[in-house]
Amino acid sequence: MLSDFPIHATAAAMDLERARRWYADTLGLVPEREDPGGVWYQFAGGTWLYLYATPSAGTAQNTIAGWTVTDIETVMADLRGRGVTFEDYDMGELRTVDGLADFGMAKAAWFKDSEGNTYELSEVMST
Repeated sequence: MLSDFPIHATAAAMDLERARRWYADTLGLVPEREDPGGVWYQFAGGTWLYLYATPSAGTAQNTIAGWTVTDIETVMADLRGRGVTFEDYDMGELRTVDGLADFGMAKAAWFKDSEGNTYELSEVMST
């Protein structure tokens, strides 16, 4: 049943105003709507990211959400120009070069927001 519905991501912020400024200044994102607990960002395909305040922000050690993009290197260059720093990893089969992992059939890159949340960019290569 749940496969019939869109899914959204939720991101925690220790300081909601700081995070909101970072999302606007660094990612160029403006909230579509607000509620007493946080702000909602809308994306393609009717998907959403909810950013909310909580003292437990920044404790997740995993990727919390990601975007499937085309021409990942161009997207990365644009985000770098806005101040995004991409993570570098060397964990066996997962190894990045200049922030980009190339798996042959897909490429991926990860970055952290102002609150320590990790996001992924991915591009699936056409066959």
